[in-house]
Amino acid sequence: MKETWRWFGPPDDITLGEIAQTGARGIVTALHDIPYGEVWSREAIAERCRAIRAAPGGLTWDVVESLPVHEEIKRGQGDLAPLFANYRQSLANVAAEGVRTVCYNFMPLLDWTRTRLDAPLEPGGHALRFSEVEMAFFECHMLRRDTGSDYAPAVLAEADALAEKADEAEQHRLLSAIMAGLPGAYARYDIEGLREALAPWQGVTADDLRAAFQRFLDEVVPTAEELGVRLCVHPDDPPRPLLGLPRVVSTESDIAAILDMRPERANGLTLCTGSLGAHPRNDPPAIAARFADRIHFAHLRNVAKEADGSFQEAAHLEGDTDMPGVIAALLDEEARRRETGRKDASIPFRADHGHALLADVGRDTHPGYPLIGRMRGLAELRGVIAGLSHRRET
Repeated sequence: MKETWRWFGPPDDITLGEIAQTGARGIVTALHDIPYGEVWSREAIAERCRAIRAAPGGLTWDVVESLPVHEEIKRGQGDLAPLFANYRQSLANVAAEGVRTVCYNFMPLLDWTRTRLDAPLEPGGHALRFSEVEMAFFECHMLRRDTGSDYAPAVLAEADALAEKADEAEQHRLLSAIMAGLPGAYARYDIEGLREALAPWQGVTADDLRAAFQRFLDEVVPTAEELGVRLCVHPDDPPRPLLGLPRVVSTESDIAAILDMRPERANGLTLCTGSLGAHPRNDPPAIAARFADRIHFAHLRNVAKEADGSFQEAAHLEGDTDMPGVIAALLDEEARRRETGRKDASIPFRADHGHALLADVGRDTHPGYPLIGRMRGLAELRGVIAGLSHRRET
């Protein structure tokens, strides 16, 4: 398994030199400044490659995360031919510069969503957190959306109680936290802007989203297969509908259906143990084992779930997911690939998210992506991999 590290490009407060000191040698990045739907030029991709290679430590750009899918493609509306053509051209340009793994997601409108970016930890530092009550308060009282049966009565009662004491500053904090998951230069919304962005999604069902996903795969997977590019969809985070928007990459059965849409190896999975682990019925080690031959990239992180649907980012070897079990499944798959002579036997992974610890606190890094907290996670995962590998060799 190859150690990689997510870097948000030149604006990232964490430098490539610091990343090299973590021991990771693969970089996971994207051209976040390019608007969704536009072509990533070969020149822009080559410039990013040069910047990475010029850094100390022998770094290489190993994974694109992510090449965004335009919202109109996800809705399946309008003249999509130019958007599909642009996506295929971007894949060709990425492949021409030697990057062969492309992570993307099919979540409508929002990316990963948390309601608190600085939940305090008992020994110090802080973590990302998703509160079901805070999300219900946001939807019902700030967005004023009719949530129907989206939330349990007990959760709605707590949200009503929160509404009586949440002042303007708290509402601003909550909106900022929910918007923080949007990557790069993608526009953040105020409440009215979010209502406007949600309007085109009215009436779009999970079946509609699946049909749009099928069309997307039909349009781009043959090109990716021809180029030797491995597309790998990222699961929904959190793995359930939000804001009335459907989500269709949340469970084991969802993943099976998507991988069955196109049998090519280019139609693959980003195994995110945190996203999948936040669903009470998902078993990440079992999912890793079942879909191992289609896993092209892995995000390894852990969450601690709560009975009402809330969860908090845990340390990488804590939380509810059996991380050694997941890693064992990935090592088994790598061994199978080597036995069959596959050139892409190694699965790139990164220590996803992390607690803000020590000098991380107060540093202007992307939420969930501190330096020391991720380095701790990477070191712990490295130890598990070394231990399991040693046992196999002896």
